[in-house]
Amino acid sequence: MSDGILVQYVGFKANTLVREYRFQVRQAGEDREFTLNIANAAFIAHLASYQDAPAICAQRLHAELAEHANHPLETDYVITTAELDAYKTSRAEKPRRPWQSSQSK
Repeated sequence: MSDGILVQYVGFKANTLVREYRFQVRQAGEDREFTLNIANAAFIAHLASYQDAPAICAQRLHAELAEHANHPLETDYVITTAELDAYKTSRAEKPRRPWQSSQSK
């Protein structure tokens, strides 16, 4: 992605089968809307949390923008189970080093 681009989360809509996350992308006076969907079943199965969903969608949108020089042909995306797993893995707590202790001394 080049400089001068603004990606803004503008909200979500809860539908019967999916939660629809909306983003606006602004660059050089051009505004575009993008929608990313996460299946409600993913939240029920604890594959995603409601709190993390906007970040998961933003990560995917940034990847699409980067891959297509900020002008992807698609404006609607579905977040896959593999993407949810990858996000969860990337956010997992890192193992403590031997000299780090969870208790204060």
